[in-house]
Amino acid sequence: MKDEELLYALALQKAKGVGDTLAKKLIQYCGSPKKVWNSKISSLSKIPGVGTVRLNNFHGSDLLNKAESELKYLRDHKIQHWYFQDEDYPFRLKHCVDGPLLLFKRGKSNLLQQRIISVVGTRNMTAYGRMFLEKLLSELKPFNPLIVSGFAYGVDICAHREALKNKLETVAVLAHGFEEMYPKVHKKYVQEVYENGAFLTDAWHDDELIRESFLKRNRIVAGISEATIVIESAEKGGSLVTADIANSYNRDVFAVPGRFMDTFSKGCNDLIRLNKAAMLTESSDLVQMLNWELSSKSIPAVQKQLFVELDNDEQKIYDYLMENGKQLVDLIALDCELPIRQVSSLLFNLEMKGVVRPSPGKLFEAV
Repeated sequence: MKDEELLYALALQKAKGVGDTLAKKLIQYCGSPKKVWNSKISSLSKIPGVGTVRLNNFHGSDLLNKAESELKYLRDHKIQHWYFQDEDYPFRLKHCVDGPLLLFKRGKSNLLQQRIISVVGTRNMTAYGRMFLEKLLSELKPFNPLIVSGFAYGVDICAHREALKNKLETVAVLAHGFEEMYPKVHKKYVQEVYENGAFLTDAWHDDELIRESFLKRNRIVAGISEATIVIESAEKGGSLVTADIANSYNRDVFAVPGRFMDTFSKGCNDLIRLNKAAMLTESSDLVQMLNWELSSKSIPAVQKQLFVELDNDEQKIYDYLMENGKQLVDLIALDCELPIRQVSSLLFNLEMKGVVRPSPGKLFEAV
């Protein structure tokens, strides 16, 4: 897109009362952002579904000057940008009626790849949710999906970190401009994301965070992905909004079930109960529903390592299973005198080391 047209697209993006849906409609009628900007309000108002009221403050006093400053920032900081009609605009967002008019990216990720999944959930993540997410992304690693989330507390930042840990690209969608960072405590992860993924936003570089921006961010998270996974959620929350948006885009939605009395499983259980999400209990559920294919040669087998090192608690559980055979997690925790949350984590570690394996009926046994 030439700088002149980008300038008018930027101005149109910030025009009061317009928004992405109306802006794209105006462009499709007029032919280009510049032609929209130079058209009379009386002419634009005759376009079906527009009307004069929505265009009262259309041009603004100095929008073009502000757009020039933003254009300079994009050039000076080498910010990659996409206009909704560009060929390399993320193709799934092209099918979203309210997809961003303009989208900005800093980082390396390729947003045109096929396997993109969004991971969302509560800010108050539990050990159960963390363990499930760790196991999920570890098992999806051979498929090399791009992991998208919102860089917020809880499930979001855990998804980014686990993606990086498994050498998967990750994209953080921001609800503000690149000169802001929310939450500030996550600044320590910024450089690692730049080096192994990207930040994405439809906000100008100095746009501050406002409450309404979270909804705009959520539509990008849902729209850019092949599927959205809700790890944990209370009865109400932003992740449920993202799931609803994904459903409105006819995208696959998955939810991790939990016990009915657990606060942060209530939202997921409701999504499943109301047929708004497919139940996700293991990685194969997602792989099968999305029809991901992988050569068997690419799937690394988990084998028992020779001379594997176990810490004291791991050794205690392994010895217990060797002596008693298949056992339930609750019974392992009781007999080994360890907290059940710790046992769940230890069993996962032992499984990854190839010395323990799960069996049907939520049983575990030593290899």
